[in-house]
Amino acid sequence: MIVSEFIPKPYKSLLDSGSVAYSSPSNIALVKYWGKKAHQIPANPSISFTLNNCKTLTTIKFKKKTTKGFSFEVYLEGVIQKEFKPKIKQFFQRIEVYLPFLSAYHFTIETSNTFPHSSGIASSASGMSALALCLVQLEQSLNQETTKTFFNRKASFLARLGSGSACRSIEGPLIVWGTHANIIGSSDLVGIKYPYEVHPNFSNFCDTILLVDKGEKQVSSTVGHDLMHGHPFSEQRFAQAHTNMDALIEVLKTGDLTAFINIVEREALTLHSMMMSSDPYFILMKPNTLEIINKIWTFRIKTGLCICFTLDAGANVHVLFPENEANEIREFIKTSLVMHCQNDQFIEDILGEGAQSIKI
Repeated sequence: MIVSEFIPKPYKSLLDSGSVAYSSPSNIALVKYWGKKAHQIPANPSISFTLNNCKTLTTIKFKKKTTKGFSFEVYLEGVIQKEFKPKIKQFFQRIEVYLPFLSAYHFTIETSNTFPHSSGIASSASGMSALALCLVQLEQSLNQETTKTFFNRKASFLARLGSGSACRSIEGPLIVWGTHANIIGSSDLVGIKYPYEVHPNFSNFCDTILLVDKGEKQVSSTVGHDLMHGHPFSEQRFAQAHTNMDALIEVLKTGDLTAFINIVEREALTLHSMMMSSDPYFILMKPNTLEIINKIWTFRIKTGLCICFTLDAGANVHVLFPENEANEIREFIKTSLVMHCQNDQFIEDILGEGAQSIKI
């Protein structure tokens, strides 16, 4: 699939060397994307909160070369990462038609996260979006005049080709990815800012991430997505996602926190139920994940506070709650939930506005 709007005009000239840098946040889906088609096209639409504190910082140093092919090195926290090279090479292969300068440079990619890598927080989303943004920034310096809107749109399009959910990390605080009949401008190719009214109840949401297990996931998200092909409940799941997207439009407008909680938690549990019923099947939740969920349910019934959870494709728990209830809920988290985290570790986050350029 070639999308002509993202193919640039011929470059007037190439820089000899230079550097660009971006920070890009992770995101947490409320309606989950699970299952994809060719060309990183989602099998169903999704909507996510953009985070603020959990982010990847990436610097790309580039130098013109005369040899053919791609040439790059990747460093994470200052340590060279040879195991990252196949994924970056695949990404470059996918996007070279949209960034023809890629084979003209040797790149040194230096990246770091403000959160543990491979911990169930979407490091691929923040990492690939930061990389895509750096590359589009480099292209802009090659006399490619563009608007901010198109810049973000192209970065989102390219980021998706590295990691699907990365297209939701360019902007914030509420991003839709995937075509949905009742959301104007929604697209399978890019993430867009949610275009409709959002009640003040959702303007200052908090997300405390409980690090139940910081180790590598037993099954990669790529494998999990592929298992949706031929899954006995896939079509029902895809239909459910569309139904929940419709329901959220009204919920976000009216500020109905009870309905919001119901949708978000059901989506999280559906995601994991699809994993548990695939072939082969697998379980990414840990015993402490369930302990946390049950304590959240009990606390919510007891207090009437609007606390809820969601899960990514891992064991960690995202605890969501409105800022005006933060004091009591954070105290509950620290006294009753943190004990179930690996080494008592957790991250406090809030909603963010998306990626930012870093001055070098």
